[in-house]
Amino acid sequence: MTSTPSKSPINPLLTRCQEIAQEETVLREGGGKAGQDRQHKHGRLFVRERITELIDDSDEFLEIGLWAAHGMYAEWGAFPGAGVVTGIANISGHPCMIIANDATVKAGAFVPMTCKKVLRAQRMAFECNLPLVYLVDSAGVFLPMQDEIFPDEDDFGRIFRNNAVISAAGIPQYAAIMGNCVAGGAYLPVLCDKILMTEGSGLYLAGPQLVKAAIGQETDTETLGGAAMHAEISGTVDFKEKDDPAAIKRLRSLVGLLPEETGGAGLPRDESPENASRHKAAPTTEPEFPAGKLYELVSVDGRKEYDVRDLIKCLVDAGSLDEYKADYGKSIVCTFARLGGRAIGIVANQRQRVHSKQTGLQIHGVIYADSADKAARFIMDCNHTRVPLLFLQDVSGFMVGKDAEQSGIIRAGAKMVNALSNSTVPKITVITGGSFGAGNYAMCGKAFDPRFIFSWPHGKYAVMGAAQASDVVFNILSRSSKDKTPAELDALREQVKQGYVEQTDIRYGAARGWVDAIIQPHDTRSILLRAFACACRPTPKAAFHTGVIQV
Repeated sequence: MTSTPSKSPINPLLTRCQEIAQEETVLREGGGKAGQDRQHKHGRLFVRERITELIDDSDEFLEIGLWAAHGMYAEWGAFPGAGVVTGIANISGHPCMIIANDATVKAGAFVPMTCKKVLRAQRMAFECNLPLVYLVDSAGVFLPMQDEIFPDEDDFGRIFRNNAVISAAGIPQYAAIMGNCVAGGAYLPVLCDKILMTEGSGLYLAGPQLVKAAIGQETDTETLGGAAMHAEISGTVDFKEKDDPAAIKRLRSLVGLLPEETGGAGLPRDESPENASRHKAAPTTEPEFPAGKLYELVSVDGRKEYDVRDLIKCLVDAGSLDEYKADYGKSIVCTFARLGGRAIGIVANQRQRVHSKQTGLQIHGVIYADSADKAARFIMDCNHTRVPLLFLQDVSGFMVGKDAEQSGIIRAGAKMVNALSNSTVPKITVITGGSFGAGNYAMCGKAFDPRFIFSWPHGKYAVMGAAQASDVVFNILSRSSKDKTPAELDALREQVKQGYVEQTDIRYGAARGWVDAIIQPHDTRSILLRAFACACRPTPKAAFHTGVIQV
């Protein structure tokens, strides 16, 4: 990571970034010291201690979904990180996706956002061809919310479906049971390629109490589903380990057996057209502008104008910009560039007013018809030459009004969305300010399958700005409040506005998985380097198949 810029108490953006960083420190504590002490009392490591021991370099852990479930499910207490830690790091030299239950948060039980966070991590691993390592320590479904966790296509069962699909694609999966693994959750490790289990852990479809209630049989945890039973009698686990350190050591050894990286997960490479055109990396150069300049360019309220090219020059290799149609459709900047020597295409909202010979003055952060046309053509061009795409999103939406409609804004916007929807190159999105309305869609919001989507701490995410939206909602509500006094109506207006402001806060969106991580502006280049390295790995071509297996 790049160094943190010098503190400046008069810079609101830097202050906001520091506040977010402090909140994230608390989130990483999971259930807190008491929960960690319970783990240690059982002879087990805290989830983040496990990850630190497992990976090659703890400073290189690219965490995904830290804010998941933040502020949600208040009636049941807090669920920091949704009770699971997910992220990417090297294990024995191989980049892997790690999915690790946090038993200090409600015994690692799954709430709805836990499911969505795990599913997102599995999808990333599948699309980026990353081996998966599961550190299992979970009580299963959080029963008070079972109706929101159990049945749907984006719920608990989908995780196990994905285990099977990922395996069929030839992507390695490893599971280490390091605590509880009960009920339907027991299928996750058993659907993996290699299963480890520590002594004192439990793996069973139903615990002793439920077994007694269901069939009247009395048994104990170890006999029912302990490590020795599964290693010696059922044959379910491949490696029985004494404790967490032994299991982690074994995991590192097993992952280290993967073949040397040639761009994939050590498996036969798919030579399809999607992978055939791989670009030769150029020598890396540092950006033209230092990362600290980002705090000078961007304001926390999004009102300050700046040339987005200057922002780009803080991220990409110096001297590598080749801007596409620079004199046309100026409210969006499209440019080829190099990031750590890697060829990429960039689509970025321009944050200063520009002049068009067709329409005159164009407002910053707004997409006009000519810009949408240009961006659509650029996206298609990048797909034709297999250049991955980076979207720098700070957008108010598409231009509205009579002139905009007559210019064909809907047609142009649809063209851009169509090109984006059918794009097959890896896409990564960074929200550097606002993400509003259909602009979110056209600039590769979550619905359009970016491999990774990040936001800076001051990002905002909504259908429209708080002032406009709250006025609309207030007008609707006030029609049924005609008996209220002017003071009561003013209070209602403020209540509506504050509620909308809360929902536009990027933490609200991150809690619901709309972004993968909130990142510090000065860390953006280093995070993008790692994200593109994962996103641009060739897809695997599975070579091992079986027919019907007779047991």
